[in-house]
Amino acid sequence: MKYINTNFIFQKAILLSTIGLLMACNSNSKVVKTAEVTVPEKPNVLFILVDDLGYADLSIMGSKFYETPNIDKIAKTGTVFTDGYAACTVCSPSRASLMTGQYPARHGITQFEGKRNSGQAWKERKRYTKLLPPEYRDHLDTSTTTIAEAFKENGYATFFAGKWHLGGKAQGSLPTDHGFDVNIGGYDAGGPSGGYFSPYNNPYLTNLPEEKGLNLSMKLAQETNDFITKNKDGHFLAYLSFYAVHGGIQTTKEKWTKYRNKAEKMGIHETGFEMERVLPARKYQDNPVYAGLIEHVDEAIGTVMKTLKDLNLDKNTIVVFTSDNGGVTSGDNFSTNQLTLRGGKGYQWEGGTRVPYFIDVPWIKQTGASIQVPVSGVDLYPTLLDLSGLSLKPEAHKDGVSLKPLLLGENIDDRPLYWHYPHYGNQGGEPSSIIRKGKWKLIYYWENLNAELYNLEADLGERNDVAASNPEIVEQMQTQLLDWLKSMDTHYAKVDTEWDQAARKKWLERQKTKSLPAQEKQRKKMLSPDWQPNKDWWGSEVKINNIK
Repeated sequence: MKYINTNFIFQKAILLSTIGLLMACNSNSKVVKTAEVTVPEKPNVLFILVDDLGYADLSIMGSKFYETPNIDKIAKTGTVFTDGYAACTVCSPSRASLMTGQYPARHGITQFEGKRNSGQAWKERKRYTKLLPPEYRDHLDTSTTTIAEAFKENGYATFFAGKWHLGGKAQGSLPTDHGFDVNIGGYDAGGPSGGYFSPYNNPYLTNLPEEKGLNLSMKLAQETNDFITKNKDGHFLAYLSFYAVHGGIQTTKEKWTKYRNKAEKMGIHETGFEMERVLPARKYQDNPVYAGLIEHVDEAIGTVMKTLKDLNLDKNTIVVFTSDNGGVTSGDNFSTNQLTLRGGKGYQWEGGTRVPYFIDVPWIKQTGASIQVPVSGVDLYPTLLDLSGLSLKPEAHKDGVSLKPLLLGENIDDRPLYWHYPHYGNQGGEPSSIIRKGKWKLIYYWENLNAELYNLEADLGERNDVAASNPEIVEQMQTQLLDWLKSMDTHYAKVDTEWDQAARKKWLERQKTKSLPAQEKQRKKMLSPDWQPNKDWWGSEVKINNIK
């Protein structure tokens, strides 16, 4: 484990973990032992989850285009886990892992909820893939004790706001079925069905007349502020789960203008996309609508942090900030680029799983510490229990470990991290399983039963597959991965015995000849001075009065 007290920026070839250029007065910072601090009894917890936010989609994580001062403050006062990962490359599996402390291979939700993406139903989508993805659990099972239930058992008021996507009313799997006292806006939808401005078209979210045009992220923040205020004299777990920055992306004309002009000042490239294996991928961070959407989230988070401070709760509230998967470089709205990292949401490479991962514990003097130990979303459940002085529930969070020792300057046992995604992603990902051990990362592909091996210390961008020159490492890691999968009793994709290889080749060629030019055309339109989006979301320009 390494601690570094300088700023965290991207270099041309490798991402270096340094946190100091953006963080003042960190030269003497240190992490102190438990005996030297006074831990509040039953501290509060604010868990902030942003949907589809990429590892490099924050200014503190290297972006020169996006502006996120409020989120940056969480990292500056807390700890940045530079090798922090989501448990899956897409949302529902990762979100279930945050709730349960279990890997997707164990809890059974291996693909996003919604339209089925397995077997014959997948084949009817005419992607012409070699494999047919397996069936998977379509909602969060109530048999497992969630993080919300664990805190509720200990006398905490529990609150959920935003995107749930782990089942709905029909399945008996709303947030209130899993330990949350209050649910604002969470159901089985994976995106903002009514867009990002009121009225929201969400059955669990009010649409007040005076809120017309209010952006959704601020609405969720206001509801969170109200909950915190009402429970300021008790103990609470507030889980703020933004729908942003999921597609379809929207912002205001004011913010679009700001970032469109910024893109022009930075220099607009003639071409903005390149082909990955399957789909076009965005090459640069230059999407002004996406940038504006990120700023909406940052402003909303700023109001919640201000509420904690105004109520004098900032000294006894643990704050977690993370994302459910990587940023969208391909598919959906082709919104962003992850700089040094390869791929994004849905992909098996680092851009699909490595995410912003910050923990701020006020009574531990972190002040921008950086920890380079690989950690996963499954670890946050036991970590928050441990930091709150509550008993762990190893029978529930079976795959997660407490990161409290790391925050206190100590160590945790070395361990591998695992991923299992036996599906084809909408963003270009392939059915695969992954193991990371130390600097090594092995990706096992189910189409050809072959593996790629990357040395992440030397090749964070995963451009140099070194499997051929390291057969012993491949054999050892592959065996360990397959043995682990067998112990999970999980499900796998199967070969389509009627696979039309020629049709698949034609489909892939169309992505080059049609999808790529279409994305280039859309990008140029969005960056042109006279661009006009859908007419239904400029209404956010209306001044909102009497909004708390």
